[in-house]
Amino acid sequence: MDRPDPQATCTTPDGLTVLYDGACPLCRREIGVYRGLTPTEPLEFRDISDRSAALPAPLPAGLSQADLLARFHVQHADGRIESGARAFIALWERLPYWRWLARLGRLPGMASLMEIAYRGFLRVRPTMQRWAGKRG
Repeated sequence: MDRPDPQATCTTPDGLTVLYDGACPLCRREIGVYRGLTPTEPLEFRDISDRSAALPAPLPAGLSQADLLARFHVQHADGRIESGARAFIALWERLPYWRWLARLGRLPGMASLMEIAYRGFLRVRPTMQRWAGKRG
């Protein structure tokens, strides 16, 4: 199966563009796992760590490249952007082996709990990135 152009924007009605930090060793590993799966709906992956790369359009007012790099984001074909736990849930819904976690995240209150856990992870992410970078 051909891989979609990582700089393209999803133009299909059900498409999702995954915006990830390709400079982050943790992020690259996780995205590598997702890319190895066959999605149920169109997925495109865009490394937004390259400052010369075009950012997805349209971006909501006030959202910068630094904002996109600080948290995990996905962009729906209609231009809507989700971040954090809700972004992961939107991605997981499209991936075999991960849909169960998306269903769990759609239960009342679960996305909020996942968001709290994600914010906790973001606090230790820099240390984990350094560790992952050293391990290759």
